[in-house]
Amino acid sequence: MATPQEKLAASLQVLQELQKKNKVAFKTSDISRTHRERLLMNNFIQEVIPGWYIFNFYNNPPGSSTSWYLAYWDFCVQYLNDRFGENYCLSAEQSIAIHTEDLTIPQQLIIRSTEGNNLPTSLPFNTSLFAYKSPLPNNAEIELVKGLRVLTLPASIIQCSRTAYQKNPIAMRTALTQISDSSELLRILLENGSSTIAGTIAGAYRNMGNNQFADNIVRTMKATGYDIRENDPFENPTPGDIKYRSNSAYAVRIQLMWEQMRDEIIQLFPKPNPTHQNNQEYLHKIEELYTADAYHSLSIEKYNVSEELIEKVKNGQWDVQDNPTDKSQRDAMAASGYHQAFQAVKYSIEKILQGENPGEIIHNDHGEWYLKLFSASVNAGILKSSDLAGYRNSFVSIGSSQHTPPGVESMRESMKIYFELLKQEPNPAVRAVLGHFIFVFIHPYVDGNGRMGRFIMNSMLASGGYPWTIIPVEKREEYMNALEQASVNKDIKPLTKFISKIIFSQP
Repeated sequence: MATPQEKLAASLQVLQELQKKNKVAFKTSDISRTHRERLLMNNFIQEVIPGWYIFNFYNNPPGSSTSWYLAYWDFCVQYLNDRFGENYCLSAEQSIAIHTEDLTIPQQLIIRSTEGNNLPTSLPFNTSLFAYKSPLPNNAEIELVKGLRVLTLPASIIQCSRTAYQKNPIAMRTALTQISDSSELLRILLENGSSTIAGTIAGAYRNMGNNQFADNIVRTMKATGYDIRENDPFENPTPGDIKYRSNSAYAVRIQLMWEQMRDEIIQLFPKPNPTHQNNQEYLHKIEELYTADAYHSLSIEKYNVSEELIEKVKNGQWDVQDNPTDKSQRDAMAASGYHQAFQAVKYSIEKILQGENPGEIIHNDHGEWYLKLFSASVNAGILKSSDLAGYRNSFVSIGSSQHTPPGVESMRESMKIYFELLKQEPNPAVRAVLGHFIFVFIHPYVDGNGRMGRFIMNSMLASGGYPWTIIPVEKREEYMNALEQASVNKDIKPLTKFISKIIFSQP
């Protein structure tokens, strides 16, 4: 008779076969009841809705949203294909999100289908799917993107209501910049006689400073006999100039987010009150804060470190060569790497205090910080040497977050835009808040993004005379919630208020 371990191994083998077929989500019919119940009991799979399951990535504990958010889009692809086949497409607004590389997990995914029942399907963690009964556009206006049937970009823009411009201006502006020629829109506008919509789109382009597109849309519609009245659907002027053209919609979104958020930060963030008389005093104060900073920053990332361990590393008493216990400790490796990276950050800040461009310094030095942060783990064999090569070469996720970082190519383009923005930003508070937030939003590394983001934040704070700021682990939940609000809802105010409150509550 097979042992319980052997039975579980047999069930895991069945699960592995499903994984080989790229089935992140699967139906009851894909696996026997015995295997299904055994895998559920051992937390290897999770039920999404009756009859549908997903893998429990990394064996996340019950109640964790990480597995669901990781599986969300794959589940939608498989579920929608199974339920509707080719008889559906995403709504115009959700199609815009897909085209602009915004894979944030929506609270409700809205689709159109002639088989829709106008009822929500409840999904885990307060998400849902709503299929409303609606005729579909012709096939020329639907395409497959990431396995989902979406409206083409021009069709998405044309079918979006004025409300979309007001509720999500970043998405709409990003979408409009991705149109290479106004004829892409005019073809559909003329076929459907959509003169009112043409006036709205022309007004949107005028708001963004693209007078050529606006004029061409108005001129062409009038030449074909339509009475077109241009109107601006945006509530506010487009902030800044859209200087950076990119093949990556994600990179364009980064610039628009920066321009939109900076004014709110300037209004909310207190003016600096320099706490040092000279550069050496400022650097000395940073060194005094090292132990507390390392403890809190590593603890936020859920490393189990103590101040004693940190002091041991700092004083050179931690011995990876001759002490097997030290060598095997993942937390000790993190503490050692943090100490080396901290010293490198201090050196960068010294250059910033001497008047060098803060964004330029971070651009040039952040790779060195990352090497220091993880070199101890590589030397001990905990990480592969290739992990120090630089930016990630694969997909990455953020635990329990609805935000999905960009793919590799878009990440690299976004980092170029990020550093251009950082170099050109004149306000130190904006450099600190957005320097931190946009970095972790892009998530360029496989690991260490939070620590790197806080190093960048403090480097930028130093550039404006603000003190080195420790985010307490006791406020981790508030901190993570503020980052989530900025990432998912594009609301930078909670994070701005949080950081400024921490700064001015420090002794």
